[in-house]
Amino acid sequence: MQFLWKYVDDLVGKGLEWYVVGELIIYTSVTLVPLALPLAVLVSSIMTFGNLAEHFEIVAGKAAGISLQRIMRPLVIAAVCISFGAFLFSNYILPIANLKMGSLLYDVRQLKPALFIREGVFYNGIDGYSIRIASKEKDGNTLKDIMIYDHSQRQGNNRVILARSGTMVSGKGEQFLELSLRNGHVYEEGTRERNEEGARPFTRTKFDKQLIRFDLSNFKLTRTNEDLFKDNWQMLNFRQLTKAVDSLEQKFGERTDELTRSTPHYMSFMTDSTLMTGPRARAPAEVRDDALVVPAAASVFQRALATARNARIYVNSNKEELAAKQRSITKYTIEWHRKFTLSIACLVLFLIGAPFGAIVRKGGLGLPIVVSIVFFIIFHVISITGEKFAKEDVIAPAEGMWIAPLVLLPVGVLLIYKATHDSALFDIDAYLNFFRKLKKAGKR
Repeated sequence: MQFLWKYVDDLVGKGLEWYVVGELIIYTSVTLVPLALPLAVLVSSIMTFGNLAEHFEIVAGKAAGISLQRIMRPLVIAAVCISFGAFLFSNYILPIANLKMGSLLYDVRQLKPALFIREGVFYNGIDGYSIRIASKEKDGNTLKDIMIYDHSQRQGNNRVILARSGTMVSGKGEQFLELSLRNGHVYEEGTRERNEEGARPFTRTKFDKQLIRFDLSNFKLTRTNEDLFKDNWQMLNFRQLTKAVDSLEQKFGERTDELTRSTPHYMSFMTDSTLMTGPRARAPAEVRDDALVVPAAASVFQRALATARNARIYVNSNKEELAAKQRSITKYTIEWHRKFTLSIACLVLFLIGAPFGAIVRKGGLGLPIVVSIVFFIIFHVISITGEKFAKEDVIAPAEGMWIAPLVLLPVGVLLIYKATHDSALFDIDAYLNFFRKLKKAGKR
C-alpha cells in the first residue's frame, strides 16, 4: 500500500497493462522482505512460547528437569537457519529484485500519459501538435469543431488546421493515430530567409477530406537495458559491493594525493620583481606597497586578489568533489553491512521474543502482536536513525548499521535470564514490594 500511494501519480492514467502493475507489486513485495522477516520471527517466537507457557508446558518441562535453554534449543537452530537463509536472500535475490523494480519503475515514469482528448481543452500530449475539440459523439471517435496547431516544423504557430468534424481511429497495432478531417481549412504562414525583408506569404487551403497520422510510439512502454542500473549499490551482492568499495576507496585516495600535491601551487601568491623600483628590487620575496610604483602596486594587488579568489574556488570545488566521493563510499558500505544486519536482526528478535512469550504466558494473536509491534518499532527507529547518521557522516557506517542489534541484544539476554529464573518481570506487586523494602531501609 505504501508503494502504491507513493507512486500512484506515476501509475495512474498511463494505460498500463495489469501484468505491468502486478510485476511492480511482486518486485516491491520482494524488497519488503527485509522489513517483514524480522517482525515475522518476533511474532512467531512470542506466540509459540506464549502458548507453551499459557498451557503450563514450560512449567512441566522445568519440573522434569529440562531448562528453558534446552527447550529453546530446537528453535534456536531454526532461527539460525532462518538467519542464514535471510543472508542468502539479501545477497542473491534482493539485488535482482531491486534491479528489476528500479528499471521497470524508471520506464513507467518515462511513459507518457494515455491519449485522452477532452472537450474544450487543448491537448498537448502528442509531440508537435496542440489539439482542441468542441465536442465528442457518444461513440467517442467522432469529433466536432476541431482545431489543430501544427508545431511539427519547430517554427511556431505558423500552421493551423480547422475542421467541422472528424473521426479518430488507431491503426497498425495502436502505433499510430489516424485523424480523418472533413470540411475544413488549412491556414499556413510562410517563412522568410535570414536578412530577408518584406511581407511573408500566407496561404489558405480548403479541403473536403484530409488524413493526419500521429506517431504514438511514445505512448508505449519501452524497456531500458538493465545494464544501465546494475552498478547501483542496491543492486549488487556481497562480492560486488566489496569490490566496489575497494575501488572507490582507491580512487578516493589517489584523488586526495593528487590534490595534496597540486594545492600548494594554487595557494602560492605571485610576485613580480620587475615591478620593484630602487634598491629593494633585490628582495622580491618581500612585497610592500611603498616599494612599488603606484600603478604597479595596484596591478600586483589585483593579481594577488585574483589568485586568492581562484584558490578559494579551487579549494571549494575539490572539497565538494571529495565530499561526493565520500558519500558514494558511505552508501556502498552501508549496503555491504545491510547484508549481515538482516540476518542478525532475525536472531536478535528471536532471542527477545522467545523469553518474552515465556514470561507473559499469553499466546494467540492478541498481546503477542501488540508487543511485537512495540519491539519492532523500537528496533526500526534505532536502525533508521543509525543509517541516517551514517549517511550524513555523523558516525561510521559500521556503527550506524549495527547500533540497533547491539542495543537490543542485551535486552534479549536480560529477558532470557529473567525467564530462566522465573522472574516476575511484569508483576506489579513485585515492583511495589521492592519499593516498600527500599522505603523501610531508608527509615532504618
